[in-house]
Order: sequence, then structure tokens, then C-alpha cells
Amino acid sequence: MNLKTTLIAALALAASTEVSFATDPRYPDWPCEQAKVPEISLAAVWAGPPLADAQEKWKNDPKVSTLVAKLSLRRVPLEAAETAAKDFVANSASDKSENAKLLFAGLFETLNAQRSSVMNGLERVSHKQREAAEKIRDDTLELQELQDATPRDDAKVDALSNQLVWETRIFEDRRKMVHFVCEVPTTIDQRLFALGRVIQQEMD
Repeated sequence: MNLKTTLIAALALAASTEVSFATDPRYPDWPCEQAKVPEISLAAVWAGPPLADAQEKWKNDPKVSTLVAKLSLRRVPLEAAETAAKDFVANSASDKSENAKLLFAGLFETLNAQRSSVMNGLERVSHKQREAAEKIRDDTLELQELQDATPRDDAKVDALSNQLVWETRIFEDRRKMVHFVCEVPTTIDQRLFALGRVIQQEMD
């Protein structure tokens, strides 16, 4: 076994063991250190008056639905989103309470949906990582057998070595991506809580 193929095998085995086991058996594909909370509870982010039919009506108000779409974008800085939400409620005159409830109802539905989409995507990628880890382990064992065979087929060794390099590279790229995306649900939680607080304060 030469140095190159030894390193490839070692890297492949290391990558294949990096798929963490779920800490909560209810969610076997959840890859994040943070506990999985499937949905944001309304009570956790809204202490204002009952939203009542605002949860159904907000989409029918063009101004509200347009603002909800804007404030839900993570690329819009939170400070700017808070200012826009505050200004909208403050300029609603006699409709302040109703517009505040419509705006928050829209944000709650939209951000919860975004959050669910991100979490579902994380679990899909985690499942692929488990499958990739198994493939890497199998290919590593096959590579070791090819290296130890007599006579040795160097063409097959090189082909499988290159394949393992590619597989471990994809595995590592996904691992880094998952680590980054695991922070997104928490960011959405914080955004919804902050916007809810600003809207409630402006209602008072």
C-alpha cells in the first residue's frame, strides 16, 4: 500500500465516522446539536391580544402581505426590519391594533414555514450523509482489498482511489454546509421574537 492510497483510505474512514447519531430518537435524521423543535409556539413569541381571524385575513391585505414578504427575508437586516414594522404600526392611525395583529400573523406563518423548510432540508441532507458514509466505508474496504491483491490491478486501485477522493470531498462539503445551516432555525426564532416584541410595543 503506497502513501497516497494509505492517506485516502484513512481520510475516507475518518469521514465515514463523522455522521453524528441523533440525540433524540424521535428525529433520527436531525443533524444539529440544537434540539429539534418542529414549530415555533405562538405563545413563545406573542404576548399581545389574540390574533383571532388575523391569521386568515393578513394575506388579503396587499400592504400587509407585501411588508410580510420583505420583513421575512433574512438578507434584510433585523434592525431595518424592526424599524419598518414599527413605522407601519405607528402610521396605522385608528387601525393600529388590527394592522399590528395582521402583520404579526403574517410574519408568524411565513417565518414558521421558512423554518420548517430549512429543517426538512437539513434532515434530507443528513440522510444522504448517512448513505454516503456507508458508501465510503464499503469503497474503503474494497480499496484495501485491491491494494493487497496479488497480482495487483493498479488501474482499478487508481480509479477507486480517485472515486474515494471525490466522495470524501462531497461528504466534507456537506458537513460544513450542515454546520452552517443548523444556525438558521435559531436565527429565524430570534427574528420572529424581535419583530413580535417591536409590534407589541408599538401597539401599547
